[in-house]
Amino acid sequence: MPLYAIICKDKPGALETRLATRPTHLDYLNNSQNLKLAGALLDDDGNPIGSIIVVEAEDKAAAQAQADNDPFTAAGVFESVEVHFWRLAIGSL
Repeated sequence: MPLYAIICKDKPGALETRLATRPTHLDYLNNSQNLKLAGALLDDDGNPIGSIIVVEAEDKAAAQAQADNDPFTAAGVFESVEVHFWRLAIGSL
């Protein structure tokens, strides 16, 4: 199955909502069978400003559904969400 990168950028001022929703978000990711890796994008001070999630999915619609069902999406944390077909070039998952 192909890999997809989900790149999410937080809305300005969303840090409090992000932190409050984080446990539910992590539960969602931990229960996602197609998840390959995930982590926060950080600003220069180490504060989260977004997320990068890599999933293995049948197609782009399935990867988009992963993003759409994320608790951060439902809580309104993200200003933007991009889903891109992704190919690993160096390293391993």
